[in-house]
Amino acid sequence: MKILIADSMHPSLFDMLRDQGWDYSYHPEFRREDILSDISGYEGLIIRSKTNVDEEMLSVATQLRFIARAGAGLDLIDLEAAAKRDIEVFHAGKGNRDAVAEHALGMLLALFNNILRADRQVRNGTWDREGNRGVELMKKTVSIIGYGNNGSATAQRLSGFGCRVLAYDKYRDNYGDAYATESSLEEIMQEADVVSLHIPLTEITRYLVNDDFITNFSKPFYLINLSRGETVSLDAVVKGLESGKILGACLDVLENEKIGKLTLAQQEAFDYLRASDNVVLTPHIGGWTHESYVRINEVLVEQIQNWL
Repeated sequence: MKILIADSMHPSLFDMLRDQGWDYSYHPEFRREDILSDISGYEGLIIRSKTNVDEEMLSVATQLRFIARAGAGLDLIDLEAAAKRDIEVFHAGKGNRDAVAEHALGMLLALFNNILRADRQVRNGTWDREGNRGVELMKKTVSIIGYGNNGSATAQRLSGFGCRVLAYDKYRDNYGDAYATESSLEEIMQEADVVSLHIPLTEITRYLVNDDFITNFSKPFYLINLSRGETVSLDAVVKGLESGKILGACLDVLENEKIGKLTLAQQEAFDYLRASDNVVLTPHIGGWTHESYVRINEVLVEQIQNWL
């Protein structure tokens, strides 16, 4: 079996593939045009985040049997086009769920305890205890929207902080467990102190968090997004922060992550967010640890092996 690896991967992958007796070509430098011209000779394609696998690409991938995404989201892959060609699609949601969960807790604790602001102040010679008085996570109602790998791993961590966790997942039934209570979106909007998003990007979830979504909450809340940037309207978040309906936001993803190519409206929203002490920003690194970099490879190879 010949596999094209068209993105940067941890070198542990190569030994794993060789151990299975699979042939591979490693071309992290490939761009779309390179993949289009070369893909016809491969049975497998491994990608990360830069490659959009659409109808055009699949139409020339005449030997392709599977696509493996080294990450959790599948929004870069035309799943319908793959299914009609009987091309199997794998993702490594289990590979980075622990990293995502820990990052979510880290961002939230930094926000609640003013850690980033206090650190800057102390470095500049300001010792302001009262101005940096924190908020406890204990006994807060944390609502998780999207209860798959990342959502459930986050709920497990939250249980150790004495939180009440509510979970909502549009695509699952009977998913309540020891760490979260299955809930409706309406219940979440009534009771949440914190809302954490762990959802894929689809036409349904695109800009799920908008002005109406925020307005429908019965009380002010904190927002965490470690899913996809386009699930949240940054303009709506800014309005929510200005009005006090959003108390603070932890954003690992943005609706446009090309910081140097923001539209005027996106730039205005981003400028507000980066100047706010009630916002914690990170560059889409929620699942990006040294451990998950290897574990993603292990999960993908295991899935492909079991499938074969």
